[in-house]
Amino acid sequence: MDWDDLRFALAVARAGSLTGAAQGLGVDHSTVGRRIDRLERALNAKLFDRMKTGYAATPAGERLLRTAEAVEAAVLAGEAEIGDENAAVSGAVRIGAPDGFGTYFLAPHIAALCDAHPRLEVELVATARLFSLSKREADVAIALSLPAQGRVVGRKLTDYHLGLYATADYLARHGLPRAATDLARHRLVGYIDELLYTPELDYLHLICPEAAPRFRSANLIAQVQAVRAGLGIGVLPAFIAQTDPALKPVLAAEISLVRTFYLLIHADSQRLARIRATVGFIHDLAQRHRRLFDPHGG
Repeated sequence: MDWDDLRFALAVARAGSLTGAAQGLGVDHSTVGRRIDRLERALNAKLFDRMKTGYAATPAGERLLRTAEAVEAAVLAGEAEIGDENAAVSGAVRIGAPDGFGTYFLAPHIAALCDAHPRLEVELVATARLFSLSKREADVAIALSLPAQGRVVGRKLTDYHLGLYATADYLARHGLPRAATDLARHRLVGYIDELLYTPELDYLHLICPEAAPRFRSANLIAQVQAVRAGLGIGVLPAFIAQTDPALKPVLAAEISLVRTFYLLIHADSQRLARIRATVGFIHDLAQRHRRLFDPHGG
C-alpha cells in the first residue's frame, strides 16, 4: 500500500465525491479515482460504495479512515514540531466564519495578518453554515456554540449584542413601535426557519411570538441590505448596524439580545505555527474591538 493514497481516501470520504476531493487536493478527478482503485486493489477490499448521490465509506473503508486520520494527525504533529523549531508562519490557512462576522468584521482587517506574515496564504469562507473541522472544511472556525463532541479545541472569542433596526424613512412611513407587541403590525425581516443552521439565530420569535416576516433570507448580509433599503425592521448585530448611519435602533431600551462567538480549531493542528498565528490574530482583533460588539459595556 502507498501511504500517500490515504490522503485521497480521506479527501473522498470528506467531500463525498471524486470531484469534490479533486478540488480540495488540486488534482484531476480521474487521478483521485485511480488512487482509490489502486488502494482497494492493494488492500483487496472495497472501501467506498459508488452511488448516484456520491461516495460513501463501507465498513472496511471506515476502518481504514480511522487509520488514515491517525496518520494525518501524526504528520500534523511532526509539522508542528518542525515548525516550532523554524518559527516560520507559512502555508495556507482556511478560516470559516458566519457571513456577517466574516464579511463585515474580519475581511476588512485581514490585510494586517497578511502583512505580519508574508508567507501565509489566507482563505476566508464567510457563509451561513457550520464548518466541520474533522472533515477539514476549515482550519479555524468561528461558531455560535461549542461542539458537543469531536477533537476540537474551542475558546470564547467575544459576546456580541443584537437589536432591532430600521431606516428613518421606514419609521416615518409606518410609525415607531412602542412595544414588542407592536411588531406584529410591522413588516419584519428575518431568517428562513427551516434553513437556520444553528438555533442561536432563532431570535425573532423570542422577541415577538406572532412575528411573520415579510422578507426572509438565510443570509445575514441580504437581511442587512433589505433593512437598509427600507423594507422593514430586522434583528441585526450591533457590530454591523451601528456602523451604518442609515440604520436606526428600534425599541433599544426594551429589546437587547446577546450571543457569543467561539473560536474553534482541530486538536491535531493546534500547534501548527500558521494556526497559532491566525488564532492569535483573530482573538486579539476581537479584544481590541470589543466595544464594537458590546456598545453598551465594551
